[in-house]
Amino acid sequence: MNLIKRSTVPFPSIIDELLKPDWLGGMQSFNNNIPAVNIKETDTSFGIELAAPGKTKEDFNIEIDHNVLTISSEEKSEKEETQGKYTRKEFNYSSFRRAFTLPETVNTDSINATYENGVLHVALPKKEEALPKPKRLIEIG
Repeated sequence: MNLIKRSTVPFPSIIDELLKPDWLGGMQSFNNNIPAVNIKETDTSFGIELAAPGKTKEDFNIEIDHNVLTISSEEKSEKEETQGKYTRKEFNYSSFRRAFTLPETVNTDSINATYENGVLHVALPKKEEALPKPKRLIEIG
């Protein structure tokens, strides 16, 4: 006897296409392993916070190329358990890559990063000419 999976949706391929995360673009490689990111701006800098619990600072690779900041990580592990006559071997591979186009106002020579409590913090200081100018009083003559 063969089991046949039937769909109750009249046009499943069209419905599937409409509900895909990349239907409007921008998320072609949508994956649950991609960490969430917060980006914030202050008067003097930008900051990126990337949630990646369970990693170490050595797990990250941060590169800058033509004003594009790329954060990536790759982790491979192998686990083997032997019980009686059976051997089970499990492979685990996880990786992600996030790229951010930096504004011209970022001083790429002064970027630094720290990792604590499962969050990667990347500090992107602004160039001197992009910083807000102090208020000046002008005397009326």
